[in-house]
Amino acid sequence: MRGFTLPMTARVENCRALGADLAQPCQKDAKLLQFRLLRCGDCLMLRYVLAAFLGMASLGLSAEAHAQSEQQAIVDRATLTVQDMLGPAHSSDRINTLKRARAVMICPQSFRAAFIFGGAGASCVLSARDGAGSWSAPAFFSMSSVSFGLQIGIQDSQIMLMIMNDKALSAIMDKQFKFGGDASMSVATFGAGVEGDVTAALRADIIGFSKSRGLFGSVALNGTFLTTDTDANRAYYGQALAARQIVIQMQVNNPGADPLRTILARYGTPGQAAAAPAAAGQPTQTQEPAYTPAPVTGGPTRLAPVQQQPLSPPR
Repeated sequence: MRGFTLPMTARVENCRALGADLAQPCQKDAKLLQFRLLRCGDCLMLRYVLAAFLGMASLGLSAEAHAQSEQQAIVDRATLTVQDMLGPAHSSDRINTLKRARAVMICPQSFRAAFIFGGAGASCVLSARDGAGSWSAPAFFSMSSVSFGLQIGIQDSQIMLMIMNDKALSAIMDKQFKFGGDASMSVATFGAGVEGDVTAALRADIIGFSKSRGLFGSVALNGTFLTTDTDANRAYYGQALAARQIVIQMQVNNPGADPLRTILARYGTPGQAAAAPAAAGQPTQTQEPAYTPAPVTGGPTRLAPVQQQPLSPPR
């Protein structure tokens, strides 16, 4: 504003030198011009404010879209992991275990590195099956661990955790779950080539399979933490949701997760290959959903059932 007012102040003062007859009209014209210039300055300032606001809004939208694309990439990699670890190249033990499982946790890329001090981390998704055999949309979790001791190496792993009962599923859906932290929870893990040993672990609450590359041996889960990734769930579904709302109550779905649901139904349906999931919100003609949760306002549509399989209801 000051850049406009100073010149006009000088002009008003110059009007006084014109004499009594001309000074008053001159000053009136000068003040009118000054007012117009001030209004022009206000317009420019308003334009700057609007431009800044629009810029911030666009940055917010692009950040939200980027966050959702990151979560979609995790879901896509989880779909490929299921195909890779359950495909024809492997024995039927893994598929038979999935058919008996209550839920499955998929970590498409778990990275572990150590030199005396060690650490591991992964982004994972959890999907559960209801009484009608429909697999839920995925809930996001993070896996992490730290270690200390004589160790050196790097390892990149794919991990599938078959959750065999409601007790294990409820424990994992707590805010944070630690492997080995609950004496009543049994966990069996297997690497590539030892699928036949699964028969010795049929009573385990969680059965883990891994496919690893690197200098370490098989994946060790003892001391590893699983934590609900609230931010990832919010980014993927557009609202804050607990893991239980996603995988047990099946309140939401993201169409980007349909390929994952399809491949889980294909390998995890007892007796026969499963068809692709029905469109969200449209039940199949022959089956009724085991759960009928209330819709979430403003959220994505609810899942529909896929296949019938009798299971005990979650506790």
